Amino acid sequence: MSISPYRKVDEYGFERPDNFSYLVYDKFVSHYMRVLTRRAQRWNLVFRGNSEYKKSNTLKRFVRKGIPSHLRINCWMVVSGGEKLKNQSSLSYLEMKDKNRKTKVIESIQIDLPRTFPDNIFFSSEDNLFSTMLYDVLATFAQQNSEVGYCQGLNYIVGLTLLVTKDEEASFWLLKVLVEQMLPKYYVKTMSGLLTDLDVLNELVQKAEPVVHRHIQNVGMPWAMGTTKWFICLYADVLPPETVLRIWDCLFYEGSKIIFRVALALIKIHKDVILQTSDLSELMAVFRDMKNHERVIDCHKFMSDVFALSGSLSNSKIQKLRERYCKKDKT
Repeated sequence: MSISPYRKVDEYGFERPDNFSYLVYDKFVSHYMRVLTRRAQRWNLVFRGNSEYKKSNTLKRFVRKGIPSHLRINCWMVVSGGEKLKNQSSLSYLEMKDKNRKTKVIESIQIDLPRTFPDNIFFSSEDNLFSTMLYDVLATFAQQNSEVGYCQGLNYIVGLTLLVTKDEEASFWLLKVLVEQMLPKYYVKTMSGLLTDLDVLNELVQKAEPVVHRHIQNVGMPWAMGTTKWFICLYADVLPPETVLRIWDCLFYEGSKIIFRVALALIKIHKDVILQTSDLSELMAVFRDMKNHERVIDCHKFMSDVFALSGSLSNSKIQKLRERYCKKDKT
């Protein structure tokens, strides 16, 4: 984290908008710096390397409170299964990277490169090293996964991963874990997995917040319109970067149920303002502006909200709901 709340660019290279609330940020960062220092000390005491990142109640508790930035790349790789996938692969990343690539997919990737975080100095710099790495990861993934190839949204995930890890190879394996294991069928042409999960979210909101659910239905906002980017981008380019990374800490450890927990927390936090909307444009504005809420900017408090407000939600429950809606789609 940067110690100066008045820089026009944040610690990940994102330019702050003209309406950026330095007052809110200053309030947040003044205590979060102390949290980061304290958590880093705790991590260094309890965990001493990759061999220590075995899943346990202790590690889960630590991950929920945030992985220190200098440990993220190793911890993400281990707890997500990315390291195991890498070690079991018959081809290395460099070997896959050197293979021939498909022309149509390459064109799509190249079109999206300048659209990826245009407000980030690392992607808009003259040497464009990050754009080159982004291209290489996306193109390599596309040529070895013919079912997915390339889908918009992957560029934001890989882009933010690169900003954190500065590591092309790790970013590739993390992408592979996300797309092929944690979020199956999100990025195929039919986006069947995404559509199923939007149905799952609809049911979860209906049960958790029936008044909000009824209001959103009455206003006429399809869940796909308001929340597709939440799922496709895993909140990258939707919420503040530090908040997204705290979400990803838990996502890599606990799986895709975290996406739903975050969605429920966002809706509950914004319940009052959602209910005040009277038409679709107002409601969509609320969903677009969720990143500016003080409780969302304060990523440490927000993650506490995520687990406190979303109730008990297991991966097995999510899987049962997914299976139910998959069957409905087939009938």
